[in-house]
Amino acid sequence: MEIFYVLDASAFINGFQLESSNNFTVPEITSEIKDFESKLKFDAAIEENKLVIRDVSEDCEKAIEEVISKSGDVLRLSSPDKKLISLAYMMFKEGKNVKVISDDYTIQNTLKIIGIPYSGIITEGIKGVYNWKKICEGCKKEYGEDYPFEDCEICGSRIFKKRIKVNR
Repeated sequence: MEIFYVLDASAFINGFQLESSNNFTVPEITSEIKDFESKLKFDAAIEENKLVIRDVSEDCEKAIEEVISKSGDVLRLSSPDKKLISLAYMMFKEGKNVKVISDDYTIQNTLKIIGIPYSGIITEGIKGVYNWKKICEGCKKEYGEDYPFEDCEICGSRIFKKRIKVNR
């Protein structure tokens, strides 16, 4: 069964070889490709018809938004990252054999939760699934992802994001 690759910016930055024309990404990824060499690879892939840029359906975006708000990954994913995961999910729902190429551990974490294969280029990939919580350094009060301040309303200490392993 042929594989449809969904490519993150790190695929171009870290030298993923585009062997087939089954390579996809989202328009937003272009903003994450900043260095000259990676931009050249990206543009060449489009010119050679080895890369297709696709938009994502709203229902797939909403489904992914729900997953990442439960896992806490919403605290760590950029807008292009969310779109990329949504694209992989949309193609998976279309019945395609999808594999995401990304060295981003937070993207990998979300993909592991929704059951879509991935691989990194220069990283080994994550081993477990993690959730993220906002926690006060001082009194250990937990805050929701939407808490807008960087310090605790109770003790004034700094709030940090803590990684919590999920047993799967």
